[in-house]
Amino acid sequence: MTRFFHLDLPFWRFALNSLALSVVGILPLLAVFVLLTSGFASMLLGNGEALSRFLRQVVTTGLPVVFVVNYLSLFLLALVAEGHISPGRAMVSDVLLRPVLFVALHGLSYALSADWFDSFGGDRMLALRVVGPTLQRSWAFENISGVYLYATLVAALPLQLVALTRAGWARGLGALGLAMLAFAVSVAMTTAMAGLMVSLLD
Repeated sequence: MTRFFHLDLPFWRFALNSLALSVVGILPLLAVFVLLTSGFASMLLGNGEALSRFLRQVVTTGLPVVFVVNYLSLFLLALVAEGHISPGRAMVSDVLLRPVLFVALHGLSYALSADWFDSFGGDRMLALRVVGPTLQRSWAFENISGVYLYATLVAALPLQLVALTRAGWARGLGALGLAMLAFAVSVAMTTAMAGLMVSLLD
Protein backbone atom coordinates (compact mmCIF):
# COMPACT_ATOMS: atom_id res chain seq x y z
CA MET A 1 0.00 0.00 0.00
CA THR A 2 2.90 2.33 0.69
CA ARG A 3 3.65 2.46 -3.05
CA PHE A 4 0.47 4.47 -3.50
CA PHE A 5 1.30 6.81 -0.62
CA HIS A 6 4.89 8.03 -0.51
CA LEU A 7 6.43 11.46 -0.20
CA ASP A 8 7.86 11.50 -3.72
CA LEU A 9 4.37 11.66 -5.19
CA PRO A 10 3.10 15.06 -6.35
CA PHE A 11 0.57 16.53 -3.95
CA TRP A 12 -2.30 16.10 -6.41
CA ARG A 13 -1.51 12.41 -6.92
CA PHE A 14 -1.24 11.74 -3.18
CA ALA A 15 -4.52 13.60 -2.65
CA LEU A 16 -6.23 11.74 -5.51
CA ASN A 17 -5.12 8.38 -4.12
CA SER A 18 -6.39 9.44 -0.69
CA LEU A 19 -9.72 10.46 -2.19
CA ALA A 20 -10.05 7.15 -4.05
CA LEU A 21 -9.34 5.18 -0.87
CA SER A 22 -11.87 7.31 1.01
CA VAL A 23 -14.56 6.52 -1.57
CA VAL A 24 -13.70 2.82 -1.28
CA GLY A 25 -14.08 3.12 2.48
CA ILE A 26 -17.41 4.95 2.35
CA LEU A 27 -19.40 3.09 -0.32
CA PRO A 28 -19.70 -0.39 1.26
CA LEU A 29 -20.54 1.05 4.67
CA LEU A 30 -23.05 3.42 3.11
CA ALA A 31 -24.79 0.49 1.43
CA VAL A 32 -24.88 -1.41 4.73
CA PHE A 33 -26.28 1.60 6.57
CA VAL A 34 -29.05 2.13 4.01
CA LEU A 35 -30.00 -1.55 4.06
CA LEU A 36 -29.97 -1.84 7.85
CA THR A 37 -32.04 1.31 8.45
CA SER A 38 -35.67 0.23 8.30
CA GLY A 39 -37.58 1.81 5.40
CA PHE A 40 -34.68 4.03 4.42
CA ALA A 41 -33.90 2.39 1.09
CA SER A 42 -37.53 2.49 -0.06
CA MET A 43 -37.83 6.13 1.02
CA LEU A 44 -34.76 7.11 -1.01
CA LEU A 45 -35.94 5.20 -4.06
CA GLY A 46 -39.45 6.63 -3.85
CA ASN A 47 -38.58 10.22 -3.06
CA GLY A 48 -36.28 12.08 -5.44
CA GLU A 49 -35.88 15.06 -3.14
CA ALA A 50 -34.89 12.85 -0.18
CA LEU A 51 -32.37 11.02 -2.36
CA SER A 52 -30.92 14.32 -3.58
CA ARG A 53 -30.49 15.62 -0.03
CA PHE A 54 -28.98 12.33 1.09
CA LEU A 55 -26.41 12.32 -1.72
CA ARG A 56 -25.63 15.99 -1.11
CA GLN A 57 -24.94 15.23 2.54
CA VAL A 58 -22.58 12.43 1.58
CA VAL A 59 -20.73 14.55 -0.98
CA THR A 60 -20.54 17.80 1.00
CA THR A 61 -20.04 16.40 4.51
CA GLY A 62 -19.08 12.74 4.47
CA LEU A 63 -16.54 12.64 1.69
CA PRO A 64 -14.63 15.81 2.71
CA VAL A 65 -14.47 14.71 6.36
CA VAL A 66 -13.31 11.18 5.54
CA PHE A 67 -10.85 12.46 2.94
CA VAL A 68 -9.12 14.91 5.31
CA VAL A 69 -8.94 12.44 8.21
CA ASN A 70 -7.64 9.71 5.90
CA TYR A 71 -5.14 12.09 4.33
CA LEU A 72 -3.67 12.70 7.77
CA SER A 73 -3.24 8.98 8.43
CA LEU A 74 -1.82 8.30 4.99
CA PHE A 75 0.65 11.16 5.28
CA LEU A 76 1.79 9.78 8.64
CA LEU A 77 2.03 6.35 6.99
CA ALA A 78 4.37 7.76 4.36
CA LEU A 79 6.46 9.49 7.01
CA VAL A 80 6.84 6.28 9.01
CA ALA A 81 7.52 4.09 5.99
CA GLU A 82 10.31 6.41 4.85
CA GLY A 83 11.81 6.84 8.29
CA HIS A 84 10.99 10.54 8.78
CA ILE A 85 9.08 10.02 12.03
CA SER A 86 9.21 7.42 14.77
CA PRO A 87 6.48 4.74 14.72
CA GLY A 88 5.33 5.63 18.23
CA ARG A 89 5.03 9.31 17.44
CA ALA A 90 3.02 8.54 14.30
CA MET A 91 0.64 6.25 16.16
CA VAL A 92 0.02 8.71 18.98
CA SER A 93 -0.39 11.63 16.56
CA ASP A 94 -2.98 9.72 14.57
CA VAL A 95 -4.97 8.64 17.61
CA LEU A 96 -5.01 12.15 19.08
CA LEU A 97 -5.57 14.21 15.92
CA ARG A 98 -8.18 11.97 14.30
CA PRO A 99 -10.99 12.79 16.80
CA VAL A 100 -10.18 16.52 16.70
CA LEU A 101 -10.37 16.63 12.92
CA PHE A 102 -13.47 14.45 12.75
CA VAL A 103 -15.47 16.59 15.18
CA ALA A 104 -14.16 19.95 13.93
CA LEU A 105 -14.80 19.14 10.29
CA HIS A 106 -18.33 18.01 11.05
CA GLY A 107 -18.95 21.29 12.82
CA LEU A 108 -17.59 23.27 9.90
CA SER A 109 -19.56 21.26 7.38
CA TYR A 110 -22.83 21.59 9.29
CA ALA A 111 -22.37 25.34 9.70
CA LEU A 112 -21.59 25.77 5.99
CA SER A 113 -24.62 23.64 5.09
CA ALA A 114 -26.78 26.02 7.09
CA ASP A 115 -25.39 28.93 5.08
CA TRP A 116 -25.25 27.38 1.62
CA PHE A 117 -28.21 25.00 1.57
CA ASP A 118 -30.44 26.49 4.28
CA SER A 119 -30.08 23.28 6.28
CA PHE A 120 -31.12 23.48 9.95
CA GLY A 121 -33.38 26.37 8.96
CA GLY A 122 -30.31 28.38 8.02
CA ASP A 123 -29.34 28.59 11.71
CA ARG A 124 -25.58 27.99 12.15
CA MET A 125 -25.84 27.73 15.93
CA LEU A 126 -28.54 25.09 15.63
CA ALA A 127 -26.31 23.26 13.15
CA LEU A 128 -23.47 23.24 15.67
CA ARG A 129 -25.78 22.03 18.45
CA VAL A 130 -26.71 19.04 16.30
CA VAL A 131 -23.09 17.95 15.85
CA GLY A 132 -22.56 16.73 19.41
CA PRO A 133 -25.63 14.48 19.77
CA THR A 134 -25.09 13.12 16.25
CA LEU A 135 -21.46 12.18 16.78
CA GLN A 136 -22.13 10.75 20.23
CA ARG A 137 -23.93 7.86 18.53
CA SER A 138 -21.55 7.43 15.61
CA TRP A 139 -19.74 4.55 17.30
CA ALA A 140 -22.99 2.56 17.36
CA PHE A 141 -23.61 3.11 13.62
CA GLU A 142 -26.98 4.67 14.48
CA ASN A 143 -26.71 7.52 11.96
CA ILE A 144 -24.79 8.30 8.82
CA SER A 145 -21.88 9.81 10.76
CA GLY A 146 -21.13 6.22 11.80
CA VAL A 147 -20.46 5.46 8.14
CA TYR A 148 -17.93 8.28 8.01
CA LEU A 149 -16.33 7.29 11.30
CA TYR A 150 -15.67 3.70 10.28
CA ALA A 151 -14.72 4.69 6.72
CA THR A 152 -11.56 6.19 8.21
CA LEU A 153 -10.45 2.72 9.26
CA VAL A 154 -9.13 2.07 5.74
CA ALA A 155 -6.30 4.54 6.39
CA ALA A 156 -5.90 4.18 10.16
CA LEU A 157 -5.38 0.43 10.06
CA PRO A 158 -2.48 0.42 7.54
CA LEU A 159 -0.74 3.21 9.44
CA GLN A 160 -0.98 1.44 12.78
CA LEU A 161 0.10 -1.91 11.30
CA VAL A 162 3.14 -0.44 9.55
CA ALA A 163 4.11 1.55 12.64
CA LEU A 164 3.78 -1.47 14.95
CA THR A 165 5.78 -3.68 12.59
CA ARG A 166 8.56 -1.15 12.05
CA ALA A 167 8.84 -0.55 15.77
CA GLY A 168 9.08 -4.29 16.34
CA TRP A 169 6.32 -4.18 18.93
CA ALA A 170 3.98 -6.67 17.27
CA ARG A 171 3.36 -8.64 14.10
CA GLY A 172 0.54 -10.60 12.52
CA LEU A 173 -2.62 -10.97 14.57
CA GLY A 174 -1.01 -9.24 17.53
CA ALA A 175 -0.36 -6.14 15.45
CA LEU A 176 -3.88 -6.27 14.06
CA GLY A 177 -5.34 -6.44 17.55
CA LEU A 178 -3.29 -3.48 18.75
CA ALA A 179 -4.17 -1.50 15.62
CA MET A 180 -7.86 -2.09 16.23
CA LEU A 181 -7.38 -1.09 19.86
CA ALA A 182 -5.76 2.18 18.76
CA PHE A 183 -8.72 2.85 16.48
CA ALA A 184 -11.14 2.06 19.31
CA VAL A 185 -9.35 4.63 21.50
CA SER A 186 -9.78 7.29 18.82
CA VAL A 187 -13.46 6.37 18.52
CA ALA A 188 -13.88 6.72 22.29
CA MET A 189 -12.16 10.10 22.18
CA THR A 190 -14.46 11.20 19.36
CA THR A 191 -17.48 10.21 21.45
CA ALA A 192 -16.09 12.07 24.47
CA MET A 193 -15.45 15.22 22.42
CA ALA A 194 -18.99 15.05 21.05
CA GLY A 195 -20.29 14.82 24.60
CA LEU A 196 -18.25 17.86 25.53
CA MET A 197 -19.81 19.77 22.63
CA VAL A 198 -23.26 18.86 23.93
CA SER A 199 -22.37 20.24 27.35
CA LEU A 200 -20.84 23.44 26.03
CA LEU A 201 -23.58 24.28 23.51
CA ASP A 202 -26.59 23.13 25.53
